Amino acid sequence: MPLGIAASAVLSGLYAQGGAGWALGFVALVPWLLTLTAARGLGGVLLNAWAMSVGFTAAVFPWFGSAIARLAQIDEAAGLAILLLAAPLFQPQFLVFAITYAITSAIPSVNASANTSAIPSAITSAITSAWARAPLRRAQGEAPPALPALPLLTATAAWVAAEWIVPKLLGDTLGHGLYPARLLRQAADVGGAAGLTLLLLLANIGIAVALGRRRQGVRSKAAPLVLAALVPAALATYGAARLATLPAPTGPTLRVGLVQSNLVDYERLRRERGSAAAVVREVLDTHYAMSHDAVERQRVHAVLWSETVYPTTFARPKSEAGAELDQEIAGIVNAAGVPFVFGTYDRDGHGEYNAAAFMAPGRGLVGFYRKTRPFPLTEFVPAWLEGPWLREWLPWAGTWRAGNGARVMPLFLADGREVPVLPLICLDAVDSALALEGARLGATAILTMSNDSWFTERPLGAQLHQAVAAFRSIETRLPQFRVTSNGFSAVIDATGSVQAGSRMGERTLVVGELPVATPPRTLMVAWGDWVGRACAWGLALAAVVFALVTWSSRRSQAAAGEPQAATLAALPAKVVALPRGVRPAAAALRLLARGSLLWMAGAVLFGDTSFMSNTLAQLRTFAALFLAPEVAAMLLLWAFEARPVLEGDRLVLTRRDGRRAELAMRDIAAVEAWRLPLPVPGAWLRLASGERWPLALGGIEAFALAQALARAAAAATPLPGAASDAPPPATMPLQRTPAWATAFARARAAAVPRGMLSRPVAKFLLLPGLLAVPAFRLHQHIAYGGALGELQTFGVGAFAAAFALWWAAWVVGVALCAAVLRAAVEAGALAAARWRPALAVAVRRGLERAALLALYAGLPAWLLWRITI
Repeated sequence: MPLGIAASAVLSGLYAQGGAGWALGFVALVPWLLTLTAARGLGGVLLNAWAMSVGFTAAVFPWFGSAIARLAQIDEAAGLAILLLAAPLFQPQFLVFAITYAITSAIPSVNASANTSAIPSAITSAITSAWARAPLRRAQGEAPPALPALPLLTATAAWVAAEWIVPKLLGDTLGHGLYPARLLRQAADVGGAAGLTLLLLLANIGIAVALGRRRQGVRSKAAPLVLAALVPAALATYGAARLATLPAPTGPTLRVGLVQSNLVDYERLRRERGSAAAVVREVLDTHYAMSHDAVERQRVHAVLWSETVYPTTFARPKSEAGAELDQEIAGIVNAAGVPFVFGTYDRDGHGEYNAAAFMAPGRGLVGFYRKTRPFPLTEFVPAWLEGPWLREWLPWAGTWRAGNGARVMPLFLADGREVPVLPLICLDAVDSALALEGARLGATAILTMSNDSWFTERPLGAQLHQAVAAFRSIETRLPQFRVTSNGFSAVIDATGSVQAGSRMGERTLVVGELPVATPPRTLMVAWGDWVGRACAWGLALAAVVFALVTWSSRRSQAAAGEPQAATLAALPAKVVALPRGVRPAAAALRLLARGSLLWMAGAVLFGDTSFMSNTLAQLRTFAALFLAPEVAAMLLLWAFEARPVLEGDRLVLTRRDGRRAELAMRDIAAVEAWRLPLPVPGAWLRLASGERWPLALGGIEAFALAQALARAAAAATPLPGAASDAPPPATMPLQRTPAWATAFARARAAAVPRGMLSRPVAKFLLLPGLLAVPAFRLHQHIAYGGALGELQTFGVGAFAAAFALWWAAWVVGVALCAAVLRAAVEAGALAAARWRPALAVAVRRGLERAALLALYAGLPAWLLWRITI
């Protein structure tokens, strides 16, 4: 496994270097894919994915570790260590891919079976034992099994869906590595960089599957190899056809001068020059001189300066000196006779913003664009994370606020033309949604400004940033003028090609002229980032179909009256028998899911307005941080469900796949409760030898299990010659379980909410639907003038989609409220069990009822109050 992961990491690093290395993108992941068959158990799969995420991060993003070190003012090795520790969060798609592959790897083996109920058993076997057989296969000299294609294709969809649901910090994806291939990258106007990633994964899978079938016949390898070969061929064919059909560059043009001053690290300059005023003076004078050259000698139509080149608020001065500088800049613009766009700060009653100021001769300030995606921590701190402790720990953390999204601004040219342009600042360029929205709003060019001085010593970071920005031009077919403080500045045409550019670390004026006519509408502009969305919905649909097939099969078996083994009345109908490695995984997933709900609730309660006002961000966060881990935990618990059966004097646990675990009743000495009731309440069985039984039993309280086992032991058939005069114990001993923990568990078991209102369908589907109706109706009246205004204006599809969005938003809201209420109930019940154990049951019942009342009465009352105020 290490060699395969290392090989894929090295190939990925070479792929990211650009140049001719783009061809490695079609094979870079093949060694890693081949290691999946050697991973042992679920823990092995997770370890495999973790190692690949670390290796990939180390090979592709070492420059980001250097940037972290520079920002945090720590050693470069420490910055890289921080990055590698966070690698699974920085590159989570590897974990998503591996887990999806693990869960679905057994499905092809039952496709030929008419008995659909075999599917759950197959999945159970795949998770628990498919990889465990690898050492035995190697010892016996057997060939490893061929990589199954269907699970790999499903995992590919999960990879792309994960990158869509949880956009990564740098917006990176595999498809960006195809930028040096001019023909192949043109397909980004159809599916974006995510579409290229999907195709690259398919090519890697095709080669990996063919290698996995190397000991089979030629025909078995033909199909995957054809798939792998078709991907680059199809991309090249489309690229050639698309370039041939793009309109010729005729009509009006825009000539822009990009001022790359190579003045960076203002704090260092302040120390060298003696004052901040001297630094600002040097910066402005340098830009004035270079702009004069652009206007007088190069005859540009507009001048573009880099991000935050004017390091204070513009048009809202903080001092008399600042007001004088504002007037000085306005005078320079008037004297030049062309519009200027430059990076500065803006502010209002809520705070300051990283902004781009648009100035026109004779008009003064036209307006500001505020950066929509400030960089986390260095520029922007979410409200829920803000506090004195953070400022003390990270004194360099930024204080800017996020802008309100894409905005098209006018460039008033000297010849009387008004050119609509889309400004983007630094990290904005990695968000395709901003560029697509700007194209829909009528922009005919993109103006990008950035400060890439982070990457001065590691230019690869700046090179990748420019490549990602170039994809915005391909997706929208808009020309782009991109300026940076010290490299790389570039004039990028609608095909993504750099027509004029600069090197890193030089002071230069880059001048370029490109046509600015209305571009042809691409599929990306029309549909947005549809590839990731399609993969996510496709996976959801597949899961629903799988659940329906399984449920239908079970009902058919029950109707046919299949014989069922007698289940002990003293024991529950089913328990969860978890091996040692599975319980921590399921517990971690459930802890992540429930903790994420509380985190989201905190973000809403403590005023993160950017999160509260962005419904799509809420839904994506909810799906990624709650639904995904919660469903994964449920699948694990479902996979390891077992029925307890008494056969003679032996306790037998029969799993879904027919496997049995047996334990003699006389060998059970005590029951030991789990210290943490995760992923569900449960207990260990302590054996007479003093050891724990390897299977942890979940889904039953420890005290109830102890009583049930005692009754089962009393009912067991005694062994021949065994003494049977001693009265059976009322309960088995409970080890390492304090009295308050037992009281808490008894209260939890006795006060389980029952009834229709306690069911998840009622809580999280019906209630949100009922709340969404009046809220949606009010929205229709405000936005469209009537309850059915959107229906009459845009049709049934738009109306239904809008209501579904409102319903989904209310699902998230109700889930967050329920999470807060659940935390309050558990905290109150725990306090009662700790200090008033005799009242634990009564207190818990009261809290459960109060929580239901708050949910079903409090939320409608709050909505009514909000509507009427």
